[in-house]
Amino acid sequence: MPRYVMVIDSSRCINCKTCVAACQQENRVPYGYARNWIKVGAGATSPGLHFQPGNCMHCDEPICVSACPTGATFKDPADGVVKVNTALCIGCGSCIATCPYGARFRNPELGVADKCDYCPRLRALGREPACVAVCPTRARRFGDLDDPASGLRALIDKGPVVRLTAPATDTKPAIFYLGRTSPTDWPKDVTPPLPIGLWGAIMAPLTRVVGGAVLLGVAGVALRQLVAGRGEGQREGHGKAS
Repeated sequence: MPRYVMVIDSSRCINCKTCVAACQQENRVPYGYARNWIKVGAGATSPGLHFQPGNCMHCDEPICVSACPTGATFKDPADGVVKVNTALCIGCGSCIATCPYGARFRNPELGVADKCDYCPRLRALGREPACVAVCPTRARRFGDLDDPASGLRALIDKGPVVRLTAPATDTKPAIFYLGRTSPTDWPKDVTPPLPIGLWGAIMAPLTRVVGGAVLLGVAGVALRQLVAGRGEGQREGHGKAS
């Protein structure tokens, strides 16, 4: 099974944002939103700038997965990609709040969590994700970490590499930055909200009881209206007959 990762040489990035535009087009990302980004940091010599491409880190220990109450967010064991099953997503935003990288958003058109998924349509055709394919400087590299032919393991082993993490939250990100990169202080520690699944476990029995009572009440009202309607109909019939 492949283990997809991304290796980024941010020193090659020229901030052209072609990768951002290509991702938006390929994945039909709503206007005003993006699945990937380029952050601006301090360069090696002031006042120089350093450009850092990024996207979902497809972490080995993703908090978003444990935060999801429905199992919609999961790390696919077949390829290591963190994915969203839109059929299960309820748009609660729990996964969005627990991502240290701010890599998720609620799709306003679909009402579900949205994020980078490494362009499955292109991968099925044997092609690279859109952001990788269009980069004019080859700042992004993508492939199977365990495939010697990809060359990614050799790049990482040669090092040095940087894996961006929050101060107290190491999710084991699957994006590796070659050499120096900047900025490095933007991932944020998160306090996972009370799992919605826990609320479901607590509230479900109560909901069934309350729901049953409500249904009985509705049925009672309907029955009374039906009886009253029949009585009214009988009274109207007698009057017409007379």
